[in-house]
Amino acid sequence: MQFEELLTKLTEQLTNGTFAGGTISQPRMKSDELKRVRLKPVELRGALHIQFEYQYERVLNHENIAIENVYDELENLLNRFRQVHAEFTNETVHVQISKKFKVMWKGKKTASTKEVDLSHNRKKNYLLDEETPYPFLVRLGVQTPDGKVRNQHQDKFRQINRFVEFIDDSLSYLPKDKTIRILDFGSGKSYLTFALYHYLHIEKGLDIKVTGLDLKKEVIEECCKIAEDLGYEYLEFLVGDINDYNEETSVDMVVTLHACDVATDMALGRAVKWGAKVILSVPCCQHELFSQIKAPALDVMLQHGLIKERFSSLATDSIRAELLSLVGYEAQLLEFIDVEHTPKNVLIRAYHTGRKPAADEFTRYEEFRDMLHAKPFLEKELEDLLNQ
Repeated sequence: MQFEELLTKLTEQLTNGTFAGGTISQPRMKSDELKRVRLKPVELRGALHIQFEYQYERVLNHENIAIENVYDELENLLNRFRQVHAEFTNETVHVQISKKFKVMWKGKKTASTKEVDLSHNRKKNYLLDEETPYPFLVRLGVQTPDGKVRNQHQDKFRQINRFVEFIDDSLSYLPKDKTIRILDFGSGKSYLTFALYHYLHIEKGLDIKVTGLDLKKEVIEECCKIAEDLGYEYLEFLVGDINDYNEETSVDMVVTLHACDVATDMALGRAVKWGAKVILSVPCCQHELFSQIKAPALDVMLQHGLIKERFSSLATDSIRAELLSLVGYEAQLLEFIDVEHTPKNVLIRAYHTGRKPAADEFTRYEEFRDMLHAKPFLEKELEDLLNQ
């Protein structure tokens, strides 16, 4: 399918009354401030419109576009993004657009007919629906058996959906021709590990094997019991430490949530050496640089302990993202809603693209590192790759 044909066909299907909702994602340029666009049909003053919800790092903007103007907006967006997922009354469509604008269109007929909701103030369109009972969420106490999200777990439900959005964005980077190997370091109570398994295996039908690793034996035993009760045969939980796990030589996705201080760097280093295609990491307790920083030009800021602590955390995660970009990853720092509602809500998302950094990128990194007199743990972990 040609790009122009895609625009014509997609516009027709979005505006003929069968469109239920969709998402445009995967920006071509990592510098693009617009990260995702959600679409849904709405009826305004008796006329069909398509609502475009533009999702930036920290801002949401909405625009209701009349059907005669949808083509122009789609043309603008699909020149900037690589993926479209759309739900229609009796079909699900997934579109992938290559670097050279070659189009892959996959349509799958649905067993039941979806309803089109044209109400303007509809509830948020989560990837995991608010009113659908999911066995893992019921078993973990987030939902009641009839699918209602418990009041005390509303924030957790939103966080799980936010994580699933990151997983959904990563699909095109995962292998299609073999079992997808996934490791979750520091899985804890494993709300997100179960969500990952459910979304990739149950909903998307992917061939996966997932391992959750944590030091707390009692927690791991409980997670094993839940996985067994749910029949999640390709999900296992093991007691262990990031630094001592040497069971793999190749991994496709590494997830690490709240690994403390340089444990995050250990996990990132291990992920890179395994050749992980996708890395999702929420760091915690970034203490390493706090005692290293010596930058007189920043003393106005760093003389205050609170500010120095926050600056150290931001600098640490910026260095991590930059180092990943220097060894072949497209790395971004994104906002992530934390279960415990703490400020530790930065997520490092990295996709392996094999990109070759320019010489000035190394220079830029070295100048920043040297300005702070920092000796980052992750740089030592990746020393061999950086020297190449």
